[in-house]
Amino acid sequence: MKRAIIIVIDSMGIGAMDDCREFNDIPECNTLKHVCEFNRGLNVPNLSKMGLGNIQDFQGIDKTDKPIAKYGTMLEKSKGKDTTTGHWEFTGIVLDKPFATFPEGFPSALIERFIKETNCGGILANRPASGTAIIEELNEEHQATKFPIVYTSADSVFQIAVDTDLIPLETLYSWCEIARKILDEGNYNVSRVIARPYKLIDRKPTRISKDRRDYSMKPDGTLLNEVKDKGGKVIAIGKIEDIFSKSGITHAIHTGSNKEGLKLTLQAIKNELDLEKIAYPNIECHNKFGIIFTNLVDTDMLYGHRNNAKGYGEAIEEIDRYLSEILPALSDDDLLIITADHGCDPCVPGTDHTREKVPVLVYNRKSEGKALGTLIGFDNVSKFIKEWIF
Repeated sequence: MKRAIIIVIDSMGIGAMDDCREFNDIPECNTLKHVCEFNRGLNVPNLSKMGLGNIQDFQGIDKTDKPIAKYGTMLEKSKGKDTTTGHWEFTGIVLDKPFATFPEGFPSALIERFIKETNCGGILANRPASGTAIIEELNEEHQATKFPIVYTSADSVFQIAVDTDLIPLETLYSWCEIARKILDEGNYNVSRVIARPYKLIDRKPTRISKDRRDYSMKPDGTLLNEVKDKGGKVIAIGKIEDIFSKSGITHAIHTGSNKEGLKLTLQAIKNELDLEKIAYPNIECHNKFGIIFTNLVDTDMLYGHRNNAKGYGEAIEEIDRYLSEILPALSDDDLLIITADHGCDPCVPGTDHTREKVPVLVYNRKSEGKALGTLIGFDNVSKFIKEWIF
């Protein structure tokens, strides 16, 4: 039973792309290098033996003469530095045109239509902002008016934040679906609508990660579609289901943390997940091959965007500890790929994604480790998997 397991360490870039200035980034950005330096090294023995330390000089990540995985660097071909662009390219979709961004906020016609169709009464913000900062700033006004907080960032996102003790979670999701419809009908080319639920915990606005949902544009003709169409399983863990707008997915389960995502990935590898509970209806998986696709978002959402290099390093170390269980659980017919989708350097000015190269580690217990060098395109992930599965 040939399987590919993709684990995306969200935002763990390894150095600026040559065109980084076109994306308002500085050549000095290097997420993993700076996280390692800030923490005076990381304790990641499994990633080290796979060859991560051989890719670059990362403080505290040992090099090895006998890597167990193929290791290298991937350069993004698509024009973007966001989650959707990176993940779509993994599966073979290369975007020549970047998704639209709104540094001055969304057009008034779009906002007026959103207010009318959602019947929300009005909105707050409508500007680029850090999610945690804008929620803290506008929470009192949100409580008084019940208007949703609508904001964007340097990425192509339409984000809607509400206190779900004030506005029901189901209403928030409905508003996001309406926003997605409006954006698509108006050809605004916005990558994602993101539901940002929060609650007041000890009087402090606190985002509830497990209830976040992403409403992406729908891709066509991905590797996932090909596997699904041929009767294979595509098990989406974390926000993968949202990134692909359910296209090409046969089974899906959301997560509230990296720890939960890693546990579920291990269960999936061991065939211990209750697939009936997370299966999409009316889909027949008659072939045994498939993909387990996991996004580990904490590095990006909790630490990269919040300039928390300490927490970022601890999250990488947690992933490495789970690899102590994941690697032995893999069979001869399993191909494990560990990579990242962009950067989000917590040690450079700003809180946005950074346009970076990413590492790629490709492991099968029967294959010899070696250097892959620099690979042009995140779609090399798709090539590796097609060669393996088909």
